[in-house]
Amino acid sequence: MRAASAALVAFCVIAGGAVQAQEPVGAAIFKTCQPCHSLDPAQAGMAGPHLAKLGGRVLGSAEGFDYSPAFRAAKARGLAWDRERLLSYLADPDAVVPGGWMSLPAGVSAADRAAVTDYLLGK
Repeated sequence: MRAASAALVAFCVIAGGAVQAQEPVGAAIFKTCQPCHSLDPAQAGMAGPHLAKLGGRVLGSAEGFDYSPAFRAAKARGLAWDRERLLSYLADPDAVVPGGWMSLPAGVSAADRAAVTDYLLGK
């Protein structure tokens, strides 16, 4: 009995360490965004703007990116990224910024959108 308990405790410690060592779910999901977006503000020439320090940033305001007229209009209105706006945008970009030039990969679930939103707003 003690040997079985010790083995179970050892397994839980090892498994727990493995879980802690894994990257956050949002980081893993963000990898699907990386063909177009970076978290490095210095990385230029991508299809989309960098997403570093996104929380609270005014839409269409990343330096050096040529935004669509729709994003320039959102910037002029002073709209900023927050959790609700980003969640809504990831669910339906055209509902938040009509004509914003972004399409989403197919099959992104609400849980995935929440995870990547939390990840991006924490960066």
